[in-house]
This record gives sequence, C-alpha cells and structure tokens, in this order.
Amino acid sequence: MPALRLQSLRRRRKAPLRINGEERLFCEDCPLDRSVGRTSASPARFSLWIAFGFLILILDQATKFWFERHLDPGDFVPVIDGFFNLTLAHNYGAAFSFLASMGGWQRWLFSAIALAVIVVSLRLLWKHSRQTLFALSLTLILSGALGNLIDRSLWGYVIDFLDFYLGTWHWPAFNIADTAICLGAAGIIIDELIGVSKERS
Repeated sequence: MPALRLQSLRRRRKAPLRINGEERLFCEDCPLDRSVGRTSASPARFSLWIAFGFLILILDQATKFWFERHLDPGDFVPVIDGFFNLTLAHNYGAAFSFLASMGGWQRWLFSAIALAVIVVSLRLLWKHSRQTLFALSLTLILSGALGNLIDRSLWGYVIDFLDFYLGTWHWPAFNIADTAICLGAAGIIIDELIGVSKERS
C-alpha cells in the first residue's frame, strides 16, 4: 500500500508548463482546468476585434447620417407593405425608446451607462479575445454602445430608422447599434449555455 500511494503521488506531481507565454502548473491526472488558456490576452486578436467593431460603428453612423439628411422625423418609406418601413425617429431614451418621454435626465444616465459598458467590454475583450463567440458578442455590444453614445453626445438623442409593424401595432423604431447590442447580449447568453453544457458533459 505505501508503494502504491507513493506512485500515485508521483503521478500527481505538478510540473511547470508554458501555455501562451505563461508558466502554469500541469498535472497529468488532475481534473482538467477548462479555464487554462481561455483568459490569455492576444493583442493581435484584440486588434482584429476592434477593427471589426469599428466597421460596425461606421455602418451605424453612416446609416444614421443618411436618414437624418434625407428624411424628416415622422416620414416613412414602405419597404414591405404591412410589415417593415424605413423611417426617421429621434429617440431620447434607451434602446427601443425605453424612458424616451422623461424630462431629459435620461440622456446623462444612459450616457454614463454606455461609458461603463464600453470600459467593461474593452477589459473583457482584451482578456478573452481568443474566445470567438464571447469576443464577437463583446465587440457587438461595444460598437453598439459607442454608436448610441456618439448620438447622445452630439445631438442629445439617438437616431432610429428601422420600423417593424403588424397592422396598426409598431415595434419601437431602432437602429444598427441597437441591433448589435441585442445580438451581442444573445451571444453572451448562448456562450454561457454552451460552457455550462460542456462542463456537465
């Protein structure tokens, strides 16, 4: 028995192993650490995500600029009859016109929230740039938050132009930045569910 215990302990001895430039302890028979390598920063991948987010930001601002120059608030252009219009709306609230009818204080509240989201997203994106789905989701949220923050900073409102409706019921108008934020949030949820499923299996 003592010999077996000694042999088991020797197998479990941890030896240094370099992963992504960092020295970590490795144990062949120890439980697998799924976080190994997942939180290592990659400047190259981080730069690629930032570039992709910049493209989304340009698309968001370019479309808002076009609609602001070619339509007046309340105008609409039918695209799919009974379902989808292009329009122009000035949103003083959050995504999908949340709190739009308040007295103006919401501009500063949502600007502060957007700044916090941008800072947190950048930090997480730097740490997790190797995780494709998670990094993509953060990039979408980051670019969307920055796009709407630019609107609030320049005009005091967010420019919306996508109008989906059924009959007389209209979903609140929104823009590409709102779409990016929602897709990013959905991606984070999916990424978490995938991680939980892998841990259970």
